[in-house]
Amino acid sequence: MDIFQIVSGLTLAMEPELAQLDKLLEDDTLFQKVKNDLGKRFPRTLVDGRLSTPVEVTLRMIVVKHLYGWSYEKTEHWVSDSLVLRQFCRVYLESVPDDTTLIRWANLVQPDTLHQLLDHVTEMAYALKVTRGRKLRTDGTVVETNIHHPSDSTLLGDGIRVLSHTLKESKKVLGSVTRLSHKVFRDRTRSAKRQIIRIMDAARKRGEDAEQGMKAAYERLLETGQAMVQQAKTVKEALKTQVPQVAQKLLNTLDQFVPLVEQVINQTTRRVLYGESVPADEKLVSLFEPHTRIISKGKVQRPTEFGRAIWLDEVDGGIISRYEILDGNPADAKQIKPTLDHHISVFHKPPALLTGDRGTYSADNEQYAQTKGVKYTAIPKPGAKSPNRVIHEKQPWFRRGHKWRSGIEGRISLLKRRHKLGRCLYHSEDGMERWVGWGVIAHDLWIIASKTAS
Repeated sequence: MDIFQIVSGLTLAMEPELAQLDKLLEDDTLFQKVKNDLGKRFPRTLVDGRLSTPVEVTLRMIVVKHLYGWSYEKTEHWVSDSLVLRQFCRVYLESVPDDTTLIRWANLVQPDTLHQLLDHVTEMAYALKVTRGRKLRTDGTVVETNIHHPSDSTLLGDGIRVLSHTLKESKKVLGSVTRLSHKVFRDRTRSAKRQIIRIMDAARKRGEDAEQGMKAAYERLLETGQAMVQQAKTVKEALKTQVPQVAQKLLNTLDQFVPLVEQVINQTTRRVLYGESVPADEKLVSLFEPHTRIISKGKVQRPTEFGRAIWLDEVDGGIISRYEILDGNPADAKQIKPTLDHHISVFHKPPALLTGDRGTYSADNEQYAQTKGVKYTAIPKPGAKSPNRVIHEKQPWFRRGHKWRSGIEGRISLLKRRHKLGRCLYHSEDGMERWVGWGVIAHDLWIIASKTAS
């Protein structure tokens, strides 16, 4: 169907890049990989039941969303409003899927599937001669999670608020079937807020009196948190005897948040009351995004960031061939070997040039690249250098290779500005994988479409 032929006199048409992207998304491999994940929503999703949103529509709307950096709500609005996007997303003159429907389907796409999709998109770029896989540059960046700036007091406040709300809902479910006292369902949110305000007021002051006042407020807040945890554990035992689905949902919420609140209480006690320095890898900085890590990259404007470190590989032609969500803040030098191994598995040959910044240097990495068949490795050595090393890094090919490396900084900037990779708005670790994965895939598809259209 072509809706431009249905509406008489309509002269609208897709721009060349979008028209080329439309052809790229007709690839059956992309369709089948997404279909396999969407078909697992229920045991018989692909066999029976009422008609649902077509896989092709879901795939194209997700690509459009991440291509333009829209929210699901805006994606629904703009696709519904545009005849061009209706044609592109294969919606035609039908109703556009609701944003909540799109969210449910999009959450079924698994992280492993996204890595497979990216590998296939890279192979498409190679087949269309957008890239030759001869150059490889690599670098890391940070994608922030969607959380407020963490502090011990606000984390405790969040935990008490969530548990109080859950106990309030549990009281409705348990009703008259429980013999628990009404004190077990007590809402301690207001008590927590009072102590948080005291802590904030004390933090603005100086002197021993302010420190003692802050410590006293923290002790009271910790007592409130511990009492809230005990209440939650008591209610959790009562919910285990209930069968309704609502009771099981509340039980799952308590199972999720009680251990997290206990962890916050523990780290606050150690830091505030005992004066310990809690290691970054033992700290919890968000109850709602517990996979968030504390990352220090030595930046002047942002010395500390809260999110996940990601690693990107870019080949000639501007194609991002690989992304990896890293655990914590590992050394950059550890990423060279996985980078090379993945490149060889996709292109079936090593790159002629491998380049990275000083953080990726190690003698082992240079030796590994050489054994894998890399002709030129342009990674500068940090610190003091021998005369031979200075001469080595002054060679024209080394300078050209290292100069080409700086282009990945601009590529990361583009990903953050256009495809919104600066801050992840999806929830959970799988959500981070989907946010980064779809952003990178949309970027690569647009690069391929732009170059083949011209």
